[in-house]
Amino acid sequence: MEDYKVKLEVFEGPLDLLLYLIKRDEVDIYEISIERITKQYLEYMDAFQVLNIELAGEFIVMAANLLYIKSRTLLPKDQQMAEDDAEEDDPRWELIRQLIEYKKFKEAAGRLRDRQALQEQLFPRFPVVPELPAVENLLVDEVGIFDLINAFQKILKRLEKNKPEDLREIFEENHTVSDKIDYLLRVTAGNVSMRFEECFAEAASRTEIVVTFLAMLELIRLKHLCVRQDGHFEEIWIERSENSVPTGEVLA
Repeated sequence: MEDYKVKLEVFEGPLDLLLYLIKRDEVDIYEISIERITKQYLEYMDAFQVLNIELAGEFIVMAANLLYIKSRTLLPKDQQMAEDDAEEDDPRWELIRQLIEYKKFKEAAGRLRDRQALQEQLFPRFPVVPELPAVENLLVDEVGIFDLINAFQKILKRLEKNKPEDLREIFEENHTVSDKIDYLLRVTAGNVSMRFEECFAEAASRTEIVVTFLAMLELIRLKHLCVRQDGHFEEIWIERSENSVPTGEVLA
């Protein structure tokens, strides 16, 4: 696999990832399992490393904080070190407080966006809005990077389950991102919508799956592919965007 580094201009932070995991598991923030959420968070960190995604230091700090909280929960209360600034006996409480506060701000921002959209509709005869640089959005229809990586992890786990460890290394690893970009543009030509997993149907090894996913992220970033999802955590569909160029011209 060629040395390819993913750089996403729009990327959510560690608290977004934790809220995503809590929402996906349909659990109450006050009832989160530190052991479970730490394991899931570290799995995402491993996926970021596999994909060579550059992470902000705050992701590493959160991982260390989760491991620290997990280690405290494993100790009997009489053996835990006293902390001067700890107001609660439950070591999870500070994290829960951060999540609740962040969730409130995020929901408030969403309500402000809704009010802005409503306000724009109340003035249909307002002077023509000047053309401004488009806001960089990685995905459409509220499909986030965490949704894509979650689907990517499922593809990897399915391959590891179906193929013995010793067989996964016998394939010749000569796949490139450029080749997979051409492949994805070819299979989505003619406004064909494909399920996320169908894009990896021909992948026979872990490396080929990773390279295909990197090519997909690059095409989404360049706005040649778009992603849609009918509801949270439902099936992900990949299709050409309206401004996509003909096959073979993306890297020209």
